[in-house]
Amino acid sequence: MTKSLTPDDLLRAPKVLLHDHLDGGVRPRTVVELAAEHGYQGLPTTDVDALSAWFYDAANSGSLERYLETFAHTVGVMQTPEALARVAAECAQDLAADGVVYAEVRYAPELHVAEGMELPAVVEAVNAGFREGEKRAAAAGTPIRVGALLTAMRHAARSMEIAELAVRYRDEGVVGFDIAGAEAGHPPTRHLDAFEYLQRENAHFTIHAGEGFGLPSIWQAIQWCGADRLGHGVRIIDDITVGPDGEATLGLLAAYVRDKRIPLEMAPTSNVMTGAAASIAEHPIGLLRRLSFRVTINTDNRLMSGTSMTREFEQLADAFGYDLDDFRWFTLNAMKSAFIPFDQRLAMIDDVIKPGYAALRG
Repeated sequence: MTKSLTPDDLLRAPKVLLHDHLDGGVRPRTVVELAAEHGYQGLPTTDVDALSAWFYDAANSGSLERYLETFAHTVGVMQTPEALARVAAECAQDLAADGVVYAEVRYAPELHVAEGMELPAVVEAVNAGFREGEKRAAAAGTPIRVGALLTAMRHAARSMEIAELAVRYRDEGVVGFDIAGAEAGHPPTRHLDAFEYLQRENAHFTIHAGEGFGLPSIWQAIQWCGADRLGHGVRIIDDITVGPDGEATLGLLAAYVRDKRIPLEMAPTSNVMTGAAASIAEHPIGLLRRLSFRVTINTDNRLMSGTSMTREFEQLADAFGYDLDDFRWFTLNAMKSAFIPFDQRLAMIDDVIKPGYAALRG
């Protein structure tokens, strides 16, 4: 392909986002306004620009645990139905404005009950917010579809409750289940009953694995728990050896992940900030794309990482020389891996994504 990429090309390119946290993408101004409305006193500053910088600096420590600490403030202001609906609607609008045509946004209902909301009320508020955001985005000429992933915290003991909630609301905008939180010391097998229940209910789930911990976390997520996708999965690189001639040899686990086309939800900027990768240029996504793993590009936490899908595309284009054909490949990978029915995925590919990239090539 000869066409050189412009920033506008990357913005307009249709994007599919599978790994984005609702409480990690709140607008800084919304955090300040909700804190004032609800009497939340914990913010380090109420200056919007300074707060935005604080989130980025606090998250950019090279530690997953330190990165996760920043969420106390966003979760702290997301404790009412109105706040949740507002944040969800703005999330949908912000993603749509960034060229995202399909997104699966995750959040942990159990983190939003501090002021007395019941778990179903949390889910219903977020679903209502996403539907409102979709309407606003369509009216602005940037249509988007947003599905919710319900997350259970891996250090807690509510995963079965959350799994049952995901099944209860799967026809009302919830497309799947996830577990998240610090990996070390909290293996996914602790939640085996929830995963077995989801499998019996023919439900989809992804598992955060191979970000803050290594191959055992990935192995358990796939072979014990039956994960459909891997959240991050960066450490799969530890099972790949590259010789002096550039030839790659895959270990049994890496070969299984590639052979089974298990999607990897990678978020380059976030992975660098948490220490899972040394830099964008050294991110395993480069090798994994060359070896044709089913790699996808994601934002993880747009507020903490100061990022967007367009920015992730820009950085990967700079680091690896990726062009529109590469980003089309990543985007099709993601859409093929979404947790909506096959015919709906195919319609998005044929009616939105392929025509969108064809128009950019024009």
